[in-house]
Amino acid sequence: MRKKVELILLILLLAGLVAVSRNLGEYVSSGKVKLSKKTVVIDPGHGGADPGKIGVNDAKEKDINLQVAKRVKKLLEDKGVKVIMTREKDQMLSEGGTGSKKVQDMKERVKLINDTAPDLAVSIHQNSYSGGEVHGAQVFYYTHSTEGEKLAEIMQKALLSVDKDNHRKAKADSTYYLLRRTEVPTIIVECGFLSNYEEAEKLVDEKYQKQLAKAIVKGIESCLAD
Repeated sequence: MRKKVELILLILLLAGLVAVSRNLGEYVSSGKVKLSKKTVVIDPGHGGADPGKIGVNDAKEKDINLQVAKRVKKLLEDKGVKVIMTREKDQMLSEGGTGSKKVQDMKERVKLINDTAPDLAVSIHQNSYSGGEVHGAQVFYYTHSTEGEKLAEIMQKALLSVDKDNHRKAKADSTYYLLRRTEVPTIIVECGFLSNYEEAEKLVDEKYQKQLAKAIVKGIESCLAD
């Protein structure tokens, strides 16, 4: 009887070890262990007195930026990534400051990113153009950053999951203050054109925002794993 009990306990122990081993393997293979050591700054562009672009459907860029950014934050945190937001409500970072609030706002965003020293900073924006026919997400990087170029191309590819017909390429820029002044890998994701009615309507749609957030997170994962 004793040997039978011992045999049952041994079988249960082995079964438990197999289950733990399987779960650990899935946890490691999913990248959670690696991602849990990473820090990402998500920067929802504009806010407060600065609405950003105004869509042909009257949507405000600042609102869409924050909505998408919050979805990205949630998905990343579910994967174990430490996420720092430059803003989590409708505000400028320069409230109460002196001089140009827009300039001060940008300086505060850059300071937060540099002080935090994340593995990656992603700024969420919406685009606009004089012609309503232009559409498609596009990722920008600092002209003189080889690493920024590589990361922007990774993100641009990830965004194809929401629009497989988007032929836009990652683009270099030397004028964006955020790209020029940050000391860590930084990219700007322009999710779409608010000047294009069809795309503007998508950008305010909850389902489409979720798709965008998933694509951006996929891009961030690939950037961090690279």
